[in-house]
Amino acid sequence: MRSSPAPRHLPPLLLAASLLLSCAHGGGAPALADTRPRTVSVKLLAINDFHGNLAPPEGSTGELRTGSNPDGSPIRVKAGGASHLARHLARLRGPSPRNTLVVSAGDLIGASPLVSALFHDEPTIEAMNLAGLDLTAVGNHEFDEGTTELRRMQTGGCHPVDGCQDGTSFEGARFKFLSANVVDGQGATLFPPYAVREFEGVKVAFIGMTLEGTPEIVDAAGIRGYQFRDEADTVNALVPELKKQGVRAIVVLLHEGGVQKGTYDGCEGISGPIVDIVQRMDAEVDAVISGHTHQAYNCVIAGKRVTSAASYGRLITDLDLVLDGTTGDVVESTARNVPVTRDTEGVAEVQKLVEHYDGLAAPRRNRVLGQVTAPLQLPNYQRWPSGESTLGNAISDSQLAATRDAGAQVAFINPGGIRTDIDAGDVTYGEAFSVQPFGNSLVTMTLTGAQLHTLLEQQWEGSLVRILQPSRGFSYTWKASAPVGQKVDPASLRLNGAPVDPAGRYRVTVNSFLSNGGDSFRVLTEGTERRGGPVDVDAMEAWLKAHSPLTPPETNRITRVD
Repeated sequence: MRSSPAPRHLPPLLLAASLLLSCAHGGGAPALADTRPRTVSVKLLAINDFHGNLAPPEGSTGELRTGSNPDGSPIRVKAGGASHLARHLARLRGPSPRNTLVVSAGDLIGASPLVSALFHDEPTIEAMNLAGLDLTAVGNHEFDEGTTELRRMQTGGCHPVDGCQDGTSFEGARFKFLSANVVDGQGATLFPPYAVREFEGVKVAFIGMTLEGTPEIVDAAGIRGYQFRDEADTVNALVPELKKQGVRAIVVLLHEGGVQKGTYDGCEGISGPIVDIVQRMDAEVDAVISGHTHQAYNCVIAGKRVTSAASYGRLITDLDLVLDGTTGDVVESTARNVPVTRDTEGVAEVQKLVEHYDGLAAPRRNRVLGQVTAPLQLPNYQRWPSGESTLGNAISDSQLAATRDAGAQVAFINPGGIRTDIDAGDVTYGEAFSVQPFGNSLVTMTLTGAQLHTLLEQQWEGSLVRILQPSRGFSYTWKASAPVGQKVDPASLRLNGAPVDPAGRYRVTVNSFLSNGGDSFRVLTEGTERRGGPVDVDAMEAWLKAHSPLTPPETNRITRVD
């Protein structure tokens, strides 16, 4: 908890006067400098939503916007990669890291690229061990393979089906998993709810918090018997217990977040679930390190420092706390988000680990999934002015088929989630993975017809147009000359030939990035009755196998009029 807002330092003139007064009393009283409470500085280095991105991520997910050119175009830098992350962490720790902890707000694993996912994310745990991670909250994606597998990530041991593929044992995480709000029927937590660390005699508590909505987006069988409780209520219930232990400084590692409109180190118009959660937290909480939305921000909400470091290891939040050495209260907090640039050599030991697993993944990468009769191509406005594409349509068709069991009626894929063309002929797993390298899982949700119309209108909001690629059976018309917010004729929306009813309810599949409001498709955060599905590339693999040789689908789902 923050102490009272009294100044920590006296102005020079007042300090001099006080010293003279002390001397006038014959020196019997101790000097003012001896009576002021000492302070203890603690540095927290935080990441979130790493998602197994051991190799430097490619495309836009491997970049950070750091500013704008005079013409308004973005300035971007390449960022991320486990060895570079480890190097920046070492630099930020400095030569004397006694009072430094490295922490995570969850989703270290799950929805990972091939080099980690193929080995059940063991490589990511090993890389984080080498990077010096101390504590992590458990995110929703940590539950992708169920609670038994998640426990193995902590304790170690070979996977029961195909574990320890490189011939060595898996020791598990040297860092602690924390989750206070995931409890069984008796109220026992799956992992410790918090950890208390002591710095020069001052205690700091770190509470781990999992996304309350996890059951809506993971396989129910994997979390059977567990409840996911409200984040703020859980934190508040722990505060008295921590105070009894002499803790006055509390940091929450929260796998939930928000969005903002500013730079990666800004807080312009912060919104989303994080705001309400933090506002409802006890005033004893001093800082909240958040995640889940893959956004970057550095805010103060309800008197608490609230941060997020984007995703995929592209940023590190450098958070400094100053503690009153007598009371244990936080008297000052400052933070900055630091880009994980690639302009310095990474940590050799981590790079060696990544290269080792990359070599092991090569046979899988070269496996042929099927054939296509002609190239499947990215969206290109010169080729298809409507905004759709053969590759986008094929991907959305695959995702619709993969989520039929969840009741899916239509699927959409964002153009930014499609990274490269597929050439005619054999399609390897590596090629399919390169098209969708982000490891997004699929989420099926219920939207009204009116919300579907809003979703389509949001394609033109912001600085970039982002035409969603729809699955077969869905069609609509948009007018290029119409103003933003009025481009799509609501009467033109058709699903399997029938008009879309604004009051009707429809099952819609998107990837996990979009489901969280990614690319500013905010209406998708309002979707209800969510159900998680397979990873996007697995859906594409199944589609290719079932339809090989695949003929590129027609591009007749979106009609543009000028």
